[in-house]
Amino acid sequence: MAKVRLVLGSGGARGIAHIGVIEELINDGHEIVEVVGCSMGAVVGGIFCAGHLQPYKEWLLTLTRSSVFSLTDFTFTRQGFVKGEKVFSTILDMTGPLNIEDLPIPFTAVSTDIGTMTEVHINKGNLFSALRASIAIPGIFTPVIEGKNMLVDGGVLNPLPIDLVSKNEGDLVVAVNINSKDSSPIKSSPKPQDETQKNWIPISWPFHKKDQENHPPNYSLIDLLQTSYDHTQDRLTEMIIKHYKPDLVVNIPRSSCATFEFYRAKEMIEFGKKAYHDAHKTLAKQKLI
Repeated sequence: MAKVRLVLGSGGARGIAHIGVIEELINDGHEIVEVVGCSMGAVVGGIFCAGHLQPYKEWLLTLTRSSVFSLTDFTFTRQGFVKGEKVFSTILDMTGPLNIEDLPIPFTAVSTDIGTMTEVHINKGNLFSALRASIAIPGIFTPVIEGKNMLVDGGVLNPLPIDLVSKNEGDLVVAVNINSKDSSPIKSSPKPQDETQKNWIPISWPFHKKDQENHPPNYSLIDLLQTSYDHTQDRLTEMIIKHYKPDLVVNIPRSSCATFEFYRAKEMIEFGKKAYHDAHKTLAKQKLI
């Protein structure tokens, strides 16, 4: 079996599928020797490299619609309306404070300096500061301020950072694209029936709906911003895959899960496992794995 250089892309709650991919790579006997992640890919990748993926997974599996909302710490600023401190405080309680350079598996989180519009590759220092910077979707999560630098989501410039892995002969570069094309609509899970989830507030995209006469969608400002951001990421990802040609691309369709549907963890982990095996079969036919 091979040594794997793993690249985990951005995409909100769809990033939970990264867990399924990681588990199946390990089950197949591969050794993950490096991880580069962006946004949710950075969160899953960093926690995996730290050796705490199992408790993180178990926590995700407990989430409901209402608990996701309760973890969303809203704020009112010009730069975003979610702070993200509640989630990372919860994760920090699981793992304790960590520095990236001390992790047993080399790890890089990708962020963007919005002032200079340059990529920031974080491979040392506080892990959770790096993860928080990497997931700061512009206009939604407040940016991370470090000195004169304002850091936001790495997906702004590099949603699938394949170029950052260092490949030796015989290594496999595996990239997980959680924003692949799919023509079907977002498959939101049904409204909850149990008493504990009655008062959930939806924070998933897209909010717009088409009427029965198939008129164009009535985009809100948030819809417009998010959809534009999504399309930019999609085009960048296509170009990155075409240029850097990883050995294996695991595709998770954008329609599989909306951005904030973290309560669908079990479904997305299984989706990741299936997508990995689908991609693996294709590669096996080429006798590359």
